[in-house]
Amino acid sequence: MLARARLALLMLLILNILNAKSLLNDHLISPKAADVIEKMGAELKNKTGINGYLIATNDEIKRGVSVYEYVSKYSGSISKPFVAIVFAPNSKRIHLISEPKELKDKLDEGEILDYAIKVIASEDSNSLQSKYDVGLVQAYSEMADEIAKAKGVKLDSTIKNSGGWLLKIINSLIIIGSLIVIWIYFVNPMIRKIRGK
Repeated sequence: MLARARLALLMLLILNILNAKSLLNDHLISPKAADVIEKMGAELKNKTGINGYLIATNDEIKRGVSVYEYVSKYSGSISKPFVAIVFAPNSKRIHLISEPKELKDKLDEGEILDYAIKVIASEDSNSLQSKYDVGLVQAYSEMADEIAKAKGVKLDSTIKNSGGWLLKIINSLIIIGSLIVIWIYFVNPMIRKIRGK
C-alpha cells in the first residue's frame, strides 16, 4: 500500500515537472528561443522556488485593464510565487508583474524591460521574429538573474549579460563612427576654411 502511494506521488511529481512551462506563447517566440526560456525557468524554479514566466500574447489588452486582471485568465497555467514578463505587442505593452506583488520590488524593472524594448524597437534589417526572440530571451535572462541574486544563488543557464556587452560595443561603435563623420564633414572643413583665410 505504501509502495503504491509512493509510486503515485512520484508519477504526480513527474507529470507536474513535464507540464511546467515558463513560456505562455501565442506563436510570438520561436521554438528555439522557447527552449532557452524553458531551460532558464526550470533552473530558476529549482534553485529559488520562484516561478519565472514570459507571457507573449497576441491578445489586445485594452487601456484601463490591469495587467494583473488580464493574467488571471492564465491562473490554471501559472503557479505562485511568480514573476512574469507580459508582452502584448498588439497593445504596445510590456510589463513586469509578480505574485505576491512585493516580489518585483526587489528587482530592477526598468533594467529588465529595457533589454526587450531596445532590441524590439531597434530599426534594423532583422526580422520582427528575431527581435522578439533576442529581446525577450535577454529580458527573461536578466529577470532570472536578478531573482537568483536576490535569493543568493547563481544560475548556469542564463545569458550573463552577453547581450548587454554586445549592445554596449555596438553603441560605442556608433558613437565613434558619428564622431568620425562629424570630424570629416564638419570640423575638418571648418578648420581648413579658417586657415585658408
